[in-house]
Amino acid sequence: MSVSAQSVKELREKTGAGMMDCKKALQECGGCQEKSLLWLREKGLAKARKKSGRATSQGYIGSYIHSNGKIGVMVELKCETDFVAKNAIFLELAKNLAMQVAATAPLCVAAEDISEDVLERERQVYTHQTRDEGKPENIIPKIVEGRMKKFAQEVCLLEQAYIKDDAKKVKDLITEAIAVLGENIQVGRIVRLALGEDAA
Repeated sequence: MSVSAQSVKELREKTGAGMMDCKKALQECGGCQEKSLLWLREKGLAKARKKSGRATSQGYIGSYIHSNGKIGVMVELKCETDFVAKNAIFLELAKNLAMQVAATAPLCVAAEDISEDVLERERQVYTHQTRDEGKPENIIPKIVEGRMKKFAQEVCLLEQAYIKDDAKKVKDLITEAIAVLGENIQVGRIVRLALGEDAA
């Protein structure tokens, strides 16, 4: 079926996807904008993984101040082009990530960012705990590793369960945005200030 240039333009503005991709989506979905959005997401998820190595020199600083005025967050969200940096989906993602950081106070963005000192400290704590629980010595290392993985899921932003949908991890949310917007998206720095606490 033929689709109007206006429909293609509207879908492109909503998603940031390429003109030809938008046109194909509308053709496949009978001109329906909502179905086309889903179609682009599904097709894009497969491509998202391939984009992860591309340079991200544009972006936006998302911010959030909690209603009590005692917690403030800034999140550096990076992408490839200024076009995507101004896209509503990208801006919404930046805001949601800032709210996530406010709610969960992650130590860092990704598991590889956890310092060796912190890892060693936690490993020692879990080893002593497991031993105090009376577990057999030969299975303590396995139990400790399991607890270390759980620790990473709690303190690393990308590994955390998303506060608005705990069936998803934060990294899944970013992958979905990559699929729709067609660009590599990465979280740069995160800063969380809570009144009377040190910055995280």
